[in-house]
Amino acid sequence: METGQIKRLVRDRGFGFIRPEGASEDIFFHSSSLAGGVFDQLSEGQNVEFDKEADPRDPKRSRAINVRIAG
Repeated sequence: METGQIKRLVRDRGFGFIRPEGASEDIFFHSSSLAGGVFDQLSEGQNVEFDKEADPRDPKRSRAINVRIAG
């Protein structure tokens, strides 16, 4: 499990981006990939934990899954 911070939320479309700790690029996550369905409870700047997997649209990129609020 990795940690990071919510950098951007696009609430009306149900997705956002996480900056993994120690990384320089953000990774995508979709509200359907949340553990416990907490999308409405997320806010930019909040610390989260997540797993990564290859993005099926572009295997060179990763996306976050099993996203949950840290702590």
